[in-house]
Amino acid sequence: MRIAVVGTGYVGLVSGTCLAETGVTVTCVDVNSAKIELLNNGGMPIYEPGLAELVRRNREDGRLFFTTSLQEALRDADAVFIAVGTPPDEDGSADLHYVLDVAREIGETIHIVVVTKSTVPVGTNYKVKGVIRAALEKRGVEVAFDVASNPEFLKEGDAVNDFISPDRVVIGVESDRAR
Repeated sequence: MRIAVVGTGYVGLVSGTCLAETGVTVTCVDVNSAKIELLNNGGMPIYEPGLAELVRRNREDGRLFFTTSLQEALRDADAVFIAVGTPPDEDGSADLHYVLDVAREIGETIHIVVVTKSTVPVGTNYKVKGVIRAALEKRGVEVAFDVASNPEFLKEGDAVNDFISPDRVVIGVESDRAR
């Protein structure tokens, strides 16, 4: 299985690396070219116990890659996890524009199972589905796609352990394919 993870912040980098540790081939994508260059050169943009060693090992074993190109990451992906930031908006609600921008670009690119990993409010997947559908309509193509939810429960300082040995896993799907 091949997975793309969009966003190499705390959630995306930990999730992508830990997915690679399970044997999946993962390409992590970020718009921040300096961060991708740092990761490709063996550096770490965050500190999380055990993460640097997992990144090193999975890169050496050919299961973990970093790029700034979403199209490159999606090329052979079976699923894409959206793990971008959702900063508070002026009214305190989650600012979803990064999540929806990624969904739009996915809809402009490929057929895939899209998984929201970002911390998002209830109903966001309907918005993501709508943005992807609109992008597909704009392209004039009809492609089946699925949107699933897999919220994260990662505590800073113990995120690798939380991912590898979770006390709970939540997955929300509407189809057998997405499941």
